[in-house]
Amino acid sequence: MVLEAYGAGHSRASSGGETRIIRMSYAKDEIYTRWSHRSLAQWKELSAACGQQLFQQTGVLWMEGEDIGRLRDSQETLERCGIGYEVIDNPTLARRYPQVNFGGVTRGLLEPESGVLMARRGVQAVIEEAKKKGAGFRIAQAIAPKANGPLTSVATASGENFSAQQFVFACGPWLAKIFPELLGSRIFPTRQEVFFFGTPPGDARFAPPALPTWLFNNDDVYGMPDIESRGLKLAMDDHGQPTDPDTQSRIVSPQAVEWARHYVARRFPALKGAPITETRVCQYENTSSGDFLIDCHPEMPNVWLAGGGSGHGFKHGPAFGEHLAGLICGEEKAEPRFSLASKATHKARTVH
Repeated sequence: MVLEAYGAGHSRASSGGETRIIRMSYAKDEIYTRWSHRSLAQWKELSAACGQQLFQQTGVLWMEGEDIGRLRDSQETLERCGIGYEVIDNPTLARRYPQVNFGGVTRGLLEPESGVLMARRGVQAVIEEAKKKGAGFRIAQAIAPKANGPLTSVATASGENFSAQQFVFACGPWLAKIFPELLGSRIFPTRQEVFFFGTPPGDARFAPPALPTWLFNNDDVYGMPDIESRGLKLAMDDHGQPTDPDTQSRIVSPQAVEWARHYVARRFPALKGAPITETRVCQYENTSSGDFLIDCHPEMPNVWLAGGGSGHGFKHGPAFGEHLAGLICGEEKAEPRFSLASKATHKARTVH
């Protein structure tokens, strides 16, 4: 049985937006490269099973400035994992993508097989396929459990009770609210503002295949080409202000609007003065390092805590779930990086 407070792919969720990047480059973090690669295959399988397009192969272009250490580390990891890539110098980037200003960029790494996942649609597809296999789904708010020893049931705000042998709390930014004493200082929900810019009429330069999904690492900014005619998407990857997923305003701030307009005019000159066609306010929910949290509750051994993912976690969803199911069934070995004990109470992000 799946309990979800607001419904599948709802607007307050970190995975409730239209699109999320799926990429394989994680510098030296081979575990994420392998999980992302595994997950992409499973996303494609789900897409075929449900008859919906859940993945668009736009390619993903990762760009660096003078310090190309992370790019070089990613290159070595991709080679070890047998994943295709292309390293592109600045002059070649400028010739291939003349609609982009590559000022300050010395080199790019293109993953031609990577691209974009349709996030909200994907979440809904997962639920529908799970229901076909016999899983139950209920819109209900679970009450924070308390027990000394194994948990026997979970109550909801409407007065229902659900019994099970194992319980998984994969609640994103709500994890810290459900388990405040344990996770209130170890899960960091932050406000993240996203923009879509309308492209000029009759201009296909900002849609795939003319433009890939992109990440300017020195700018801490990422974005996507015009997917399904929604406009060029961009957002800052730098963590925003601490926030509450239930009460934060979902209206973008004037300061963020000004930043986004200046940024798009700088990097995509033809979009200077372009209209903002859509905006979105969501949230990250990172752990101190940016690593996932996948571990048992220290007082309730059949309660599993699964989170710390944000958009980073969405792309890895299939491999994440596979690993967690293996742990519950005693078929997988725990990864120390994902343990509760490894989660600090101060931010020191190492996963990008």
